[in-house]
Amino acid sequence: MIVGFLLAAYSVVANDSIQTLGTFLASNAQRPWWMLWMFAGSILLVVIFYSWFVNGGDPAYGRLEKFPVPEGGVSWIHAIPPLALLILTRLGVPVSTTFLVLTVFAVTGGEPSNLGKMLTKSALGYVVAFTAAIILFSLVFRRLSEYFHRTKGDEIPTYWVFLQWASTGFLWSQWLIQDLANIFVYLPRQLSVEWLVFGIAALLLMQGYIFYRFGGEIQKIVTSKTDTTDIRAATIIDLIYGIVLLVFKEASNMPMSTTWVFLGVLAGREFALSFYLADTSTKGTVRKVVSDALKALSGLAVSVILAFGLPWLYNTFFA
Repeated sequence: MIVGFLLAAYSVVANDSIQTLGTFLASNAQRPWWMLWMFAGSILLVVIFYSWFVNGGDPAYGRLEKFPVPEGGVSWIHAIPPLALLILTRLGVPVSTTFLVLTVFAVTGGEPSNLGKMLTKSALGYVVAFTAAIILFSLVFRRLSEYFHRTKGDEIPTYWVFLQWASTGFLWSQWLIQDLANIFVYLPRQLSVEWLVFGIAALLLMQGYIFYRFGGEIQKIVTSKTDTTDIRAATIIDLIYGIVLLVFKEASNMPMSTTWVFLGVLAGREFALSFYLADTSTKGTVRKVVSDALKALSGLAVSVILAFGLPWLYNTFFA
C-alpha cells in the first residue's frame, strides 16, 4: 500500500502536474525553483485539507466512491502501474495517469465498467478542449496572440505576472481536485490524521524535487509549442485549461484524464495559430498533434493491458 502510494505520488506529480504547471514553469524559469514550489505547495495544502474536513476524511473529493478497496486489500499488482508510469515519464510520454492507475483498481474492485465511463468522459474532454481552443484562439484571442508573437522578448508589464500566477493557481486547484484520486486510491478511503500528514509530506517533497529539475522530460512537450514560454500566452492557456476542468468537475464525480484535456487545449491552440502566424505551418502542427495523440493512445493501450493482464497473471500463477 505504501509502496504503491509513493510510486503513484511521484509518477503522477512528474507526469500530470507538469502538464498542468508546465507553462508556469516555462514562463518563470528565471525565478528560484523554491519560490514556485512554495506557491504550488500552499495551494495543494488548501485543496487537500478542505476536502478532508468537508468530506469526512476523504481528500479525493468523492472521486473514489466507485472505486472500492479491492477484496484482500492492495497487492503488488496495484503497484506496477505507477512503476510503468514512472518509466514512461522518463521517456517523455504524456500518459494518462487516470487510466494507468485507476483502471487496475476498477477491474480488481469488481467495477470494470468504470473504464468505459472514464474513457468516454476523457474523450469528450479532449474534444471540448480542442474545439474551445480553436474557437477562442481564432476569434477571441487572435489579435492578442499575434501581438504576443510579434513582441516576444520585449519587456512585459508587471501586471501579467499577477494574472499568470492567478490563472495558474486556479488551474492547479482544479487539476488537484481531478487527479488526487489517482494518488490517494492506495490509502484508506477515510484518512486518519497520521495518514493525511504522511500523504501531504510525500507529495510536497516529491513536488519540490520535480520543481528543482524544472519539469524533466514531460516539460519538453510544453516548451515545443508556440510561445508557451511567454508569460502572457501561458496565462491564457492555463485559464482555458482550468475552465474546461471546472466544467467537467461539476458534470460528475467520475475521474477523467486531465492529460487528454491538456493535449486538447494545446492541439487546438496550435492549429489556430498555424492559420494566421506566418512562421508556423499547418503541416508541422499536424505532426506535433499526431505525435502527442499517439503517445497518449500508447499510454491507454498500456493501461488496458495492465488492467486486465495483471489480475489474470495473479489469479493464474499466484492465487
